Amino acid sequence: MAITDTIKDAVGLAPSEGGPKTQATRAEMSTARLPLAYRDTCAHLLIPLNKCRYENYYMPFRCVDERHGYEKCQYEEFLLRVKKMDEIRDSKGGERSN
Repeated sequence: MAITDTIKDAVGLAPSEGGPKTQATRAEMSTARLPLAYRDTCAHLLIPLNKCRYENYYMPFRCVDERHGYEKCQYEEFLLRVKKMDEIRDSKGGERSN
């Protein structure tokens, strides 16, 4: 189990608890040479986006659909993290965890 999996288990975002599950395997992410910071639940959208960027010489107007899909996935993942943090904060009576 990776460190990130352990942290997700502790916070309650583990796939076994109904949390988001990554659709790209570790081998696919490694083959695509994704940095570790980007190997999250949206990696399956980042791999074709990076491929499109590379094939089109990083022209910003070429991969708009792929970028929009990836950014939407990142935003939805952010909303899940905020929702989970609000639940944790509510369970502690409004106290901050740090």
